[in-house]
Amino acid sequence: MISHEGTTYREHMRDGRGTVTIHDVLSKEDLNGHGRLYARIVIPAGASIGWHIHEGETEPFYILKGEGTFIDNDHVAHTVHPGDVCTIEAGQGHSMENNSDEDLEMMALIYYV
Repeated sequence: MISHEGTTYREHMRDGRGTVTIHDVLSKEDLNGHGRLYARIVIPAGASIGWHIHEGETEPFYILKGEGTFIDNDHVAHTVHPGDVCTIEAGQGHSMENNSDEDLEMMALIYYV
């Protein structure tokens, strides 16, 4: 199977700042009931994904480019760089901010537990 990336733009994602671009690698249908997202996400300078909780699903994401601030389930802020992996377990919350001058890019996978 070969598929083509789909792109969506989310303004104020999860009540965050700015517009986030989501480049779907696989659609929810392609994940065959095992998850809902596999995508490259681009958070431009000054934008963010607001605080939200994952119920019944886990989300690891891998930082590809840029620098960001990951706020974990305990509301502790961590600076993240390329090569870092942030994992959000079922029932936990998080947010991601890009307070730098360049885009923050990450791969995200949301799968059901």
